[in-house]
Amino acid sequence: MKVDVFGLGNPIIDILVHVDGGFIEELGLTKGAMHLITEKDKNELLNRLVKQKFEVEAGGSAPNTMATLSLLGINTGIAGKIGKDELGDKYLSIIGSKNVKSYLKRGTSETGTSIILITPDKERTMNTYLGACKEFGPEDLPPDSIEEAKIFYFTGYMWDTENQKSATMEGIKRAKKAGTQVVFDVADPLAVERYREDFLNLIENHVDILFANAAEAKMLMEKELNMAVKELSKICKLGVIKNGEKNSFIFNEGEIIEVQSFKTDVVDTTGAGDNYAAGFLYGILKGYSLRKCGEIASFIASKTIEKVGAHAPGNIAKLVKILLGK
Repeated sequence: MKVDVFGLGNPIIDILVHVDGGFIEELGLTKGAMHLITEKDKNELLNRLVKQKFEVEAGGSAPNTMATLSLLGINTGIAGKIGKDELGDKYLSIIGSKNVKSYLKRGTSETGTSIILITPDKERTMNTYLGACKEFGPEDLPPDSIEEAKIFYFTGYMWDTENQKSATMEGIKRAKKAGTQVVFDVADPLAVERYREDFLNLIENHVDILFANAAEAKMLMEKELNMAVKELSKICKLGVIKNGEKNSFIFNEGEIIEVQSFKTDVVDTTGAGDNYAAGFLYGILKGYSLRKCGEIASFIASKTIEKVGAHAPGNIAKLVKILLGK
């Protein structure tokens, strides 16, 4: 099966747990951000949470996007690295159940995990141990897969190791040569802190469609949101600035479209941005107007945050059809 969207990312097992805000402050974490942690940090944090109730699912930013696109009827695949362990087996089983084609390789380290702390304000703070994800390199990219796809999708998290960055740049090179669209989701404000200059160069010279949230856009351009959107539109043809419960922005060749958000009862914001990206790309692939793409994206994000976990609800395709009047 050829895939329409080829995703490259970190296949992570999400461990979701509810905590109070004081716990985040006690750990000295930035609420709402993704923090890279060591295996020792992971074990210490799990020990502190041993009496808490956990929920477990297959996560990772790019895999989440691929899973939702698949639920919407788009052929997707995901590349990355998992361990030769039970968590790796579990990961393969879950994405298989969502009809995402696996290009995953097995590494020597254990499968990566992300301990996601959900506070009473419904915000999620991620503590990610990359594990085998860090071992992915250019040699692990499957032949012809990117070239045969319509979209090559990846996130800023791929810059956290040099070999993952090299694999991503090789994927971009192959995509450009084949005419495959390059789609980049910045993914996290702390990633911008680490790689701002790299990201700006990437956006200006290689990216066809950009996703960022308001905080990331402001950090990238070092300006307030409205000016940041305008400045980004000068260096990238098409992009989306996600803005949580507030309206999002789409820019296209200098034109800026504001898209109204869908109000909902928030349970957990994990995966909202990933699923927004899935909805927007679904609209692009189906030929909808940019405004309609944004509406679909915002709607799917709103349905994702009504539940615990990063995945869209299983009936999301039916809900989108109702939204579209089909």
